[in-house]
Amino acid sequence: MIKLKQAVIVEGKYDKIKLSGIIDAVIITTDGFGVFKNSEKLELIRVFAKRHGVIILTDSDSAGFLIRNRLKSKINEGEIFNVYIPDIFGKEKRKTAPSAENKLGVEGIDAEILRKAFEPFISGSAPKSIFTRERLFADGLLGGKNSSELRRKLQKELNLPEGLTAKALIPVLNALINDEDYLKALEKLL
Repeated sequence: MIKLKQAVIVEGKYDKIKLSGIIDAVIITTDGFGVFKNSEKLELIRVFAKRHGVIILTDSDSAGFLIRNRLKSKINEGEIFNVYIPDIFGKEKRKTAPSAENKLGVEGIDAEILRKAFEPFISGSAPKSIFTRERLFADGLLGGKNSSELRRKLQKELNLPEGLTAKALIPVLNALINDEDYLKALEKLL
């Protein structure tokens, strides 16, 4: 069990149930977009962000990214960290049909993948940032003629969620990828 000082924000109750067996932390559900109509829950998230920080873990579909981005815009103070799950296609066991984008959500992701996603937080602090805008620029992933295509290929090679902008890719790389794996993947693409 991974003990975290930060509160973890997830979309729904099944995500919370899944994480409860992996992490020892306060887990707050957004109830999908319902959190934006619930001022008390939003205030609770803000308090955690100020005092201990929050880790946002949403599904890797478009709704998950929208919830993540709206939450970040509603939290004005404190620390916000992001944990991402890879794009894995399939259907959760409890559902009769796959999601609209045919991607597994947090509840459907293997526990070992989730455990690995939280490993950088084991020491009680945030993972060290080794990927920056400057580094992406130097590596041709930002500001170049084919940067967006190269980023898309890199995301696929590293099994990261698709459709990340350069700005969104930086915290994903810092949270999930070590320098060695990044360089190997980049070398394959160049």
